[in-house]
Formats: sequence, C-alpha cells, structure tokens
Amino acid sequence: MAWLEVVRTGPFTTVQDRGRPGYASIGVGESGAADRDAHDSANRLVGNHSDAATLEVTLGGLAVRAAGTVSVAVTGARNPITVNSEPRPDYTMLHLTAGDLLEIAFASEGLRSYVAVRGGFDVPAVIGSRSTDTLSGIGPDPVAEGDRLLVGADAGDWPADEIIPPPVAPEDPLMMRVRLGPRDDWFTPASVEALLRETWTVSSDTNRVGARLEGPGPLHRAVPGEMPSEAMVAGALQVPPNGQPILLLADHPVTGGYPVIAVVAEADLPVAAQLRPGHRVRFHRMVASSIPR
Repeated sequence: MAWLEVVRTGPFTTVQDRGRPGYASIGVGESGAADRDAHDSANRLVGNHSDAATLEVTLGGLAVRAAGTVSVAVTGARNPITVNSEPRPDYTMLHLTAGDLLEIAFASEGLRSYVAVRGGFDVPAVIGSRSTDTLSGIGPDPVAEGDRLLVGADAGDWPADEIIPPPVAPEDPLMMRVRLGPRDDWFTPASVEALLRETWTVSSDTNRVGARLEGPGPLHRAVPGEMPSEAMVAGALQVPPNGQPILLLADHPVTGGYPVIAVVAEADLPVAAQLRPGHRVRFHRMVASSIPR
C-alpha cells in the first residue's frame, strides 16, 4: 500500500476525474477536470486509464510526501516543481521513494495543474465518479493538510508516454470559437455583434463554476422579463441582468434562468479553464457543423 500525504494544499486543491456524465436529468452536473487535456496527459504519462483520479491544483502551492514508492506526473499550468528541493520537469514521469517531498510552486502561466499518480487516487466514488463538484457538494471534500491520499489500481499496461510536449501558452487576447444561440434572439443585433467584435477580460470572479467576463459595456436585451429555467452546458455564455457574460465551466449548474447568447466550442474549453484574471478573450463565430466535438 502506498499513499501521498498532503503537507500543503495551496489555495485550492480537489480530486477530479472525467466526471459523472448522464445525470443532468436528476440535477447532478458532470463536473470533472476543468482542463480535460491536462488531466488526460498526466494520466497517460504514468500509464493510467484516462478516468483515473488526479489532483486539480489551483495556482499551485501543493506539497505532498510519498509513503512508499510511487510514480507521478504534473501537467497543466506551468509551475516550478521540486523533489526534495531539487528542480524537476513537468510533463514527464517522476519516480518518488518513501519520504520524498514533491512541491509545486505557484504557476508562472495558467491557472490549474494536475498531479497524477500511477494507479490513480483511491478516494470513494459518488455516483460513479471521484470528482469534487464544488457547486453541489457532491464527491470528496477539497483536499486538506494531513490527508493521506491512497494510491488505487487504475493503472493500464506499460509503457506509458515518456514525455508529452506542454501546450503553448494561450495568446492574449485568446480567440475562442462560439456557436450563437440558443437565445441570441433575446439580445439586440448590436449586442450580438459586440460579443463578437469586442475584447473581453476575465474578472477576478472566476472558479470551477464559471468565469465572469468584463467588457467595454453591457450586452443589451431585446426581450425584457424573465425566462423559464433551461438546461445549461459547459461553455455556455450566460448573460445576467448586468449584461456582462459568464463563461460556464466544469461545475456549472444543470439549469439556469438567464439567456445564453452563445456556446464556446468544446475543444476550446481546456484552454479556457487555464485563463487567469486579467486575461483577455475574443469570440469567433462558427457554424454548428464546423465546431469539433
């Protein structure tokens, strides 16, 4: 038996896998890793199945001590990494022996990093997933100092990928592809045009549920009044009464009562999950048939 003991958590660390899809009809969101690409890369590097649980570390600051011999990998945001105070690389497999201290410093680029251990983290599954849903409270509690995170048995066959090139840092402003609707007709034509023309900035009000965006002015409604709640998806650009859009992310609600002016392409969501406050974004319209799934 092996585990990682949490020495420091950093600002916010949770256990995540690929989520619990298929339960929206009973009010349970999908949740899962906000940056699926980085989560999957970490698992590939240690030879895990893609759904093995990883640690999602916001900004950095995590420190864990190995109990037993374990293989780990760190991906996602570009964080300086040390083992026993010696610098080590990200996006490759690292071998730890009993007593080794893995430390992840605060990120120079990006927002969320992922720590995989060969075998995955063996925390109790809830509705088929080990993910922490911060909106509903379903899943394990956020990681706390002193936790002993047991290593599971979700490893695949060797060999693992020896190295995966890290992604290029997102441009500023970052161009994200969107499909207009389903409620773009609730907004004035000038506001729909402004969504696609103007540059928006990620505000300090950002978490796993979503990121509030700030622009040169509000998006104005053409249809007044309230609308019935309807289904929400990750990537939806929901516009509350103040006219500043919210980009919904992994822990988004399953329904919402504000109109959705557009939806970001699913393929662009991993990089969206890495946007820090102050990063700028622009939106490029795509027709539905050309948006990758």
